[in-house]
Formats: sequence, structure tokens, C-alpha cells
Amino acid sequence: MNARTWLMGIDNGGTVTKAALYDTAGREIAVSSVKTEMLFPHPGHTEKNIDDLWAANARVISDVMRKARVAPAEIAGLAVTGHGNGMYLVGADGRPAHDGINSADSRAAACVARWYEDGTYEKILPRTCQSIWAAQPAALLAWFMDHEPETLARTRWIFMCKDYIRYRLTGEACAEVTDYSGLNLMNVRDLCYDLEVLSAFGIAGIREKLPPIRKSGEICGRVSRSAAAETGLLEGTPVAGGLFDITACAIGTGITTPDRLCLIAGSWSINEYISPAPVQDRDLFMTSAYCIPGYWLITEASATSASNLEWMVSELMPADRREAQEKGCSVFDTINAMVESIPPGDSDVLFLPFLYGSSAGPKATAGFLGLHGWHGRAHMLRAVYEGVVFSHKTHVDRLLCHRGRPQAARIAGGAAKSDVWVQMFADVLQFPIELTACEELGAMGAAICAGVGVGLFGSFEEAVERMVRVSRTVEPRKENRQVYCDKYGRYMRHIEALRTAW
Repeated sequence: MNARTWLMGIDNGGTVTKAALYDTAGREIAVSSVKTEMLFPHPGHTEKNIDDLWAANARVISDVMRKARVAPAEIAGLAVTGHGNGMYLVGADGRPAHDGINSADSRAAACVARWYEDGTYEKILPRTCQSIWAAQPAALLAWFMDHEPETLARTRWIFMCKDYIRYRLTGEACAEVTDYSGLNLMNVRDLCYDLEVLSAFGIAGIREKLPPIRKSGEICGRVSRSAAAETGLLEGTPVAGGLFDITACAIGTGITTPDRLCLIAGSWSINEYISPAPVQDRDLFMTSAYCIPGYWLITEASATSASNLEWMVSELMPADRREAQEKGCSVFDTINAMVESIPPGDSDVLFLPFLYGSSAGPKATAGFLGLHGWHGRAHMLRAVYEGVVFSHKTHVDRLLCHRGRPQAARIAGGAAKSDVWVQMFADVLQFPIELTACEELGAMGAAICAGVGVGLFGSFEEAVERMVRVSRTVEPRKENRQVYCDKYGRYMRHIEALRTAW
């Protein structure tokens, strides 16, 4: 490989920080990851130590170069993606003004409830084109004004996760547009901060603390001398704007036209497509800017996806996990076999995948329905798989109210590693599911961004054409269509019947 043509993508998820290195053909050369600790100082408060987060980034950056045996001078550029919402407050001295706040934080729930009740949401919706939830900066900033005004007083910059990491890399304060357009702080139509929106939330005083808006593929600084010393990167290496994590996965799977959906089945059920115009609907989760100019990302989402299976394994299958580890295999291989052993029509057990959130209302809870004494764990596991897919379908159906059926959907996240689960997605949704060759799609999306930023690609479309490859397509089985249609109908009827109890 010639000098200065490697691209680095860094991905800061909720609990894991990763760095990956790619060539310009999209081949993944090396990956490094480290877990980051969540802090729960009070009920509903979900935080991270910002210095520890930066240390994790520095560690994976240096480690991935060591693994790949790549010299710092060979890296053409890098970019960062990270979890959306939450917020990272930094003082004028560059030091954290508060611990970082994660996207699962709920301290500001009362603010959100008030804005839905008093008409604020209806007033700002034509400008923001998105729902409001507790972990959005709009709500968090209102909470801080009421409860910790001294924290805001010592804050100079309001960052998102990946924008803070870019700040630590470069010393430059920037707000990348795909991330900040999902915070209820901007007019999503013209992509600028909106004083009328800020005033409606009672937070107009923070306007000067919002960094200047930059594009995803724009160079937003270069690696500083101090960051170079901590990471092993070469001082002066270009750093592009980066991406909101849901945008990174969409471009990482190759979404450049509206004909395909992107499904991310990880901690959250993310379901999205791109549109040449923003979509406004009070029942729609979010419209935000896309990295390709002239497109918006239309998203339906809730915390109802594969994390439900992780809970099941952690709480009900610890012995199975230990046994799999002793055999040198994954417990999920065992689970896939158990799920596949039960044909779709042989079990009426349903699972509502609402352990961490809901697509059915704020007070909905998780549960198994239809269990009998003759059912075993395999029936329950199949129900978990199906319940997760049904929640995705609920979101997809909402998206289809605003567009035609897609040619196919690209899938990412933990569920994409299970052939059984992917087939279930195809059978329930009844359109083809495409898988790409890359596993670290967030990091891939960030690397694509870096390639555009440094001019190795003339556009995001060109970058996708060169870096993203579909490895296989899973076609829906028509013989399962009616079985799943009937099951999904029961799933929705049970949810409707439980609304009064919730």
C-alpha cells in the first residue's frame, strides 16, 4: 500500500470504544476495542467519566496501528462516530465541566412530559421534525438550568460524544451536522441552530455554547501535538467531521439512494431510509440530516432490539455461557440451534421486547405471553427472536407510511451475525435482506467519511462504490409469510389489550 492511503474509523458506542483501519477498497485490516464503564450516580442518571473515555480512544487508536503494523505517516485521515444524544460538557479550560451523559439517561423525563402536555412539541415540530426524549440535549439542558445552573455557567462547549473526541484529537470545537440535527436544537430543514426552538424549550441562553456546524466530510482540524503523543498518530493528520452513529451505519452499509432501508439490530431497533426531503409527522421518531448533501435520514427507533437477548443470556443462561466458553465456542451458536429446532408454526409463545424501552408507549413492559408447561427454553428463545423482529416491523410499517416498499434492506448489528435471525427478518418483512462484508459498520462509516474528507474519494457515493460490498442476500420464504403475519397480528393485539394495565 502506498503511503498515506490507510483510513481510520473510530466508533464510540454506549459501552464499547473501537478503532478500525481500512484500505481504500474497504478491506478491514485490523480492529481494536475496549469496554468503557457506565456510571449510575443517581436513579435515571447514566454517565461516563470523560477522561476515561478519551483514554479508551487513545488506547484503541495506538493498538490498531500496532496490530496492523502501520506507521502513523501511512494514515491519510481519520474520523469518529459515536452514540447520539446525551451530551458532553467542556469548560473554557478544555476540561470536563461534568461527566459525560449517555443516551440512556432519563433524568429529564419530566421536562419532556411537560413539553408534550403544554403544546411546546406541536409548536416546534415543523422546525425540528422529530420527537422529544429525555436524553436529548434540549431536555438535558433544561434540566441543568433547573437543577445545576452552575454546571452550565462553567461550560464553554456543548458536545456530542464523537465531537468531544474530535475536539481532544484536534483542539478545534466543531458541531457535525448529522449528529446535531438530531438533538432538537436545530431547524432540520435549513440545518442551522434555531433560536425560536431554543426559546420554546427555555434554553436560548446556551446558544453561544453550541459549536459551529460543519459537514460530515469536511476536515475539522488536524491531530495536535499533545494528541499525537497520547495516541501515536502523526501530528497534523487530518480529522474529518464524522457521523452520528445511525448515519455511520447507514453509509457503512452502502445506503446512497432511497430504494433501500437500513436496519440496525443492536441495543436499539434502528430502522431508516434516506429521503430528498425532510419528513414531518408527529408519530415519526426522527428526521435528521444525512451525510450526502440533499438527503435527510428518516428514522424509526426504540430500545427494543438484540439487547433483550443479551439480558436473557445473562440472567437465565449463565451455565450455558460458561459451558460454551469451556468448549471454545459462543453461547449464541447454541441459541441459534435451539431457535432453529422450533419451526415457526410450532409455537404460539410471544415475547414483548420492552426491557429497556418500548415502541408501544413509555410505560410498556416486557414479558412472555402464551407460556404453558410443555414449553421449554427453545420456545422462549424463539419468542425473543420473533419479538425483536416484530418490534422492528412496527417501526418499518411506520416508515412505509411515507414511502413505497423498498427493493431490499441492509442489516447491521448483533442480530446480523445470526443466520437464523436474518432469515426471520426476511420472512417477517417479506423483502430481501442484504448483508455487507464488513462487521464494524460504524467504524467503516467513519473511515468512509475520512476518505471523502481527505479527497481520496470525490463523494460519499464514490466511496461506497469502492469500499462497500454486499456479501450475500437472504430472500424471504413465502411459505412462512402467513405464519408470521398471524403471529404479528396476535403480538399487536396483545399490546393493545395491555395498554390499560400499563
